[in-house]
Amino acid sequence: MRYVLEEIKTQYIKENPKANIQITYGSSGMLTQQIVNGAPFDLFLSADTVFPTKIKEKGRASGEVKTYCYGRVAMWSASLDVSKGINTVLSIEVKKIAIANPATAPYGENTVAALKKQKLYDKIREKIVWGENINQTAQFAFSRNAEIGFIALSLALAPEMKNRGNYYILPEDICPPVQQAAVLIKGWEKNGEAAKFLDYLTSLKCKTIWERYGYGVNE
Repeated sequence: MRYVLEEIKTQYIKENPKANIQITYGSSGMLTQQIVNGAPFDLFLSADTVFPTKIKEKGRASGEVKTYCYGRVAMWSASLDVSKGINTVLSIEVKKIAIANPATAPYGENTVAALKKQKLYDKIREKIVWGENINQTAQFAFSRNAEIGFIALSLALAPEMKNRGNYYILPEDICPPVQQAAVLIKGWEKNGEAAKFLDYLTSLKCKTIWERYGYGVNE
């Protein structure tokens, strides 16, 4: 999310020079726990729909949960050709495979589900290194501490990763797009910019930015 949100934020501030937007990045599960415990955020953008719904159930949300994009999982490597598909994980050259913690990172959850669906998970489970979030997972692969990393397509398309490795997008029949949702947090009214920013990032003005980073959006 970092790359696309920073670009959207820059564009938004150009149009709204007085806006003050501070973005904190972390795994969806970790941020949810912080919000439930009273962290002073105004808007939560999750990598799934489960965590925003949990915030609403805990009475910390203001308004409805709103889908803002659909993400894809990509298999990325700096040293191996992964173009032949997900079975590359069985290669003898693969010693470590980085996956985000499925308990807190939706992309990790979808990755594990896809590997199990293809009956690969039990064959590679001893090779898995778990990332705290999708960014740490990407770092494991980027630094070559893991031969393969299952990451968000948006990260695979980021300039530094796109130019240093190659990727394979997991097909939708194996790994469905990750529906990502947002919710305003109670008390956001003290910072009216939160609702405006949510409306903006889901508007047509940002559609091409989302798509350039591999996300799908509602028409």
